[in-house]
Amino acid sequence: MLDIPRLRQQFPALSAQRNGRTPIFLDGPAGTQVPRRVVEAMSHSLFYANANHGGAFATSRESDRILDAAHRAVADFLHAPSADEIIFGQNMTTQTLHLSRALARTWKPGDEVLVTRLDHDANVSPWVLAARDAGAAVRFIDVHPEDCTLDLASFRSQLNERTRLVAVGLASNVAGTINPVGLIAAEAKRVGALVFVDAVHFAPHGSIDVQTLGCDFLACSAYKFFGPHVGILWGKRTLLESLPAYKVRPAPNELPGKWMTGTQNHEGIAGVAACIDYLAEIGRGLGATGRRAELTTAMAAIQVYERGLGERLLAGLALRPRFAVYGMRDPQRLHERVPTVIFTDRTQRPRAIAESRRARNLRMERQ
Repeated sequence: MLDIPRLRQQFPALSAQRNGRTPIFLDGPAGTQVPRRVVEAMSHSLFYANANHGGAFATSRESDRILDAAHRAVADFLHAPSADEIIFGQNMTTQTLHLSRALARTWKPGDEVLVTRLDHDANVSPWVLAARDAGAAVRFIDVHPEDCTLDLASFRSQLNERTRLVAVGLASNVAGTINPVGLIAAEAKRVGALVFVDAVHFAPHGSIDVQTLGCDFLACSAYKFFGPHVGILWGKRTLLESLPAYKVRPAPNELPGKWMTGTQNHEGIAGVAACIDYLAEIGRGLGATGRRAELTTAMAAIQVYERGLGERLLAGLALRPRFAVYGMRDPQRLHERVPTVIFTDRTQRPRAIAESRRARNLRMERQ
């Protein structure tokens, strides 16, 4: 069982007081708060290892050590076969655009790309733009509106031998739906298509195993799982090595540097390792040993706790007729979703509700 009070104490933002009250953060789909160790790791990098890559002097060697450790930590987080397959970047959107340009060079007119109507635009527009440049066609996988799940019949009817890529999210950042990515990947492989997975929204809610999913690429962002604003891309070694990367001349050709254009956000990457250490520590406290086992144990415990919260939220909304809830509402299907719930107020628009809460807080601050 998670020790929630002890975990909350590690997050300075969760103990901040406003007019004698502790704020509640409901912005998880847009980002998370960070534990103190993340800030300390970033500060250490800036104070004592603020140097560029590859130097023979002490600060550069310390910086390289920190970065290498971060690659290994993320490899454990995603269960990647090699730390060399972990690519850091500005954010998931930028990395997806970068990869899409490289993949588009392998496409030609007549090829097809499948995206979904449930995905964040960061996993749609990069592929639409890349297909346009290559003369390839884009097909959209439809959604069942009654529960906000992917229409697998729509997927299967459009998947064919011309399909070069299927881009799908692991979980919806709007409706909370967890998509059957393993099944989609297996069927895509039968026609020779590559599979790109956007795991940004799923990452804080469950364990990720790229090998079990069977995908070719997966992207996520550390700021969604208690880290800084750093993007993460994993890809199969054979593909990362063979695809043409858009990069400047001095950049190395070997992994992972081939795909990490320019000087990276070293202090941010140090923070990524620290947020993964925070999650691993939860697993150690529950009896697991070895970082991968610690992470899977921690994420399993987080899932159980979050499902309880999600069930309470959905039950409370169901008692209030003014709210219309979208997506899965059946308590027996909570394992098919993360606890991100979308609902509307039949009497007010979302902006009006947000503004009224803001005005109320301002009044309290003046008292």
